[in-house]
This record gives sequence, structure tokens and C-alpha cells, in this order.
Amino acid sequence: MNATQRGVVLLISGPSGSGKSSICRGILEDERVVFSVSATTRSPREGEVDGVHYHFLSKEEFERRIRGGEFIEWAEVHGKRYGTTRDSIEGAAVAGRAVLLDIDVQGARQLRGSYPRAVTIFLLPPSPAALEQRLAARGTEVSSDLELRLRTACSEIAEAGAYDHVIVNDDLAAAAGELRSLVVGHGDRRPRHDKELIRSLVEAFGVGR
Repeated sequence: MNATQRGVVLLISGPSGSGKSSICRGILEDERVVFSVSATTRSPREGEVDGVHYHFLSKEEFERRIRGGEFIEWAEVHGKRYGTTRDSIEGAAVAGRAVLLDIDVQGARQLRGSYPRAVTIFLLPPSPAALEQRLAARGTEVSSDLELRLRTACSEIAEAGAYDHVIVNDDLAAAAGELRSLVVGHGDRRPRHDKELIRSLVEAFGVGR
């Protein structure tokens, strides 16, 4: 029996603007993979659908679910809360499908404790300039929000080396192909990242300055 039949859990992290949403959409064309829909207190962006991209909750409802123990992990990112419910993972895993989670580094740390066999993937932008350009091109960030996301990216990228795999999203199709190979490879956990590349990008983003 392969890992997808056992319901492998795939955690993908990366800073805003790294291309996680686009790459996840591509991999979800594979019927062996199901997306774990996270809950959030942020407002929907244009084109986002409740229950498809996120479960959009009020702050009060999110708090109620925390108290009820519904989240296996949750974190506050950019002033908004994000969380993963137990049901969103366990139902799909029991059915034998690979479960893909688009999750921040705080949430990934929590989930590793509950799912130690999870395969973790970190998605990097090719350069600081590319990341800033992508964020600006979205047109959803005011200047202060853009600066916050860039600062957060620095601290997130510093944790890339703790992941099983690191993918640099310089070319969307190529990056999506690398992620797809992890599913086809049945959740292979052998590291597939260049430590020197990670170090150079961390330095380029000014982590620790």
C-alpha cells in the first residue's frame, strides 16, 4: 500500500506572494489529493468562495471554535487568525486520500506534533525583488500591509531548512511539477533542497537584520 492510500498529509508553507495558492490549485486536479480548507477571520478577496478557499469566520465564531477544541492548530498571521479543524484532515485521511494543507510556519510546527509522518514542503520566491513585485501586483496591499508581509516573509524563510522539501517558485509550471512528484512519489521524505540555496536566499531577504 502506498502513502497516498494511507492518507499522507502534505503541509505546504511559504510567505505571502510565494505562489502557494496557484500551485495548490494545480495539484488539486489530481483526484488522489484533497485540500484541507482552513478557517480564517480575514475578509474574502475578490473571487474567493466561502467553503472552497477558506471558511470565513467572524472573530467571535473563531473564538468559540477555539474554546470548543475544534482546531488542531491555529495561529495569528498579519493580525488575522487562521486555523485547521480536525475534521478537515481526518475525514480525508481515513478515506485514503492525500491531504494538502496550505499553512503558515506556526501552524506547521503545531501539526508536526500531531502528524509526525506528515511531509512538509516550503515554497520560496526566487528573490526578494520577485516577492515584493508579486505582492504589489496583487493590488490588495496598502503600503503598511506590504511592509508587514515582507517583514513576516523574512522570519518565515529562516525556517525553510526545517522542512523536508524546499521548492523555489521561479517558474510556476516547474514548481507545480515538483510538488506533484511528491504525491506521485508517495510522500517521499528524503530531503530535496539545496542548503546553500536556502542560506543565500535567507541572507538576501535580510533575515536577522
